Amino acid sequence: MKYLYVGAMGEAGREAAMAVRERVAVEFGASVRPVDLPAADFAYDAARRQYASILVLEMLMRACPEDALKLVAVTGRDLFIPVLSFVFGQAQLRGRVAVVSLARLRQEFYGLAPSREILLARAIKQALHETGHTFGLVHCAERSCAMALAASIRQIDSKQAAFCASCARRLRRYPREQS
Repeated sequence: MKYLYVGAMGEAGREAAMAVRERVAVEFGASVRPVDLPAADFAYDAARRQYASILVLEMLMRACPEDALKLVAVTGRDLFIPVLSFVFGQAQLRGRVAVVSLARLRQEFYGLAPSREILLARAIKQALHETGHTFGLVHCAERSCAMALAASIRQIDSKQAAFCASCARRLRRYPREQS
């Protein structure tokens, strides 16, 4: 049997990882297990004062359990890829691993009072999005779909923590035995 693993990279993501585990179990119809993951400190880029998400994905590929259908990591670190100033998360399209960053999902990042509820809602939406990529889903034109492209926090907030009918159909057709 294959499992969808979800884990926190450091203490900052533990509560969010638990919330993500519960939701991805429902949305992806998979058995979900927790996994312990190292912090992303190794991926720090001093010039950018951020963490390289590509290095994180490479580490996750090495850490991925053999019985993993997919592995989703939650980190409190601010992630980037070279062509963008930041990413909310990143995943391998049709691959096995994904990472979600809580750094810019926090209200405090925008100078607002902390909100546990808002953070967890955003983390779930972003985790569904990144996990969707691992199952072969691409960005969706339906703005309320979890697979809609989100380059700003407002775009994440305007999404639902669910897939539109079209993306849900594509997800159901994903060949799980190939993973």
